[in-house]
Amino acid sequence: MNRTKKITKKHMSKVKKANAKLNTASKPKYVSKAERERLATLEAQEHASIVTE
Repeated sequence: MNRTKKITKKHMSKVKKANAKLNTASKPKYVSKAERERLATLEAQEHASIVTE
């Protein structure tokens, strides 16, 4: 590998990492299994209270 190729490779990897940090919103935030279950139970309780009213 020659010198210019090494320099270009390092530069491109830095650019790629910088772009990855800027584009964090493209992926939805992780929600744990326990949190999903808790949200489901809250939603079920809310739905049950709406039905009974």
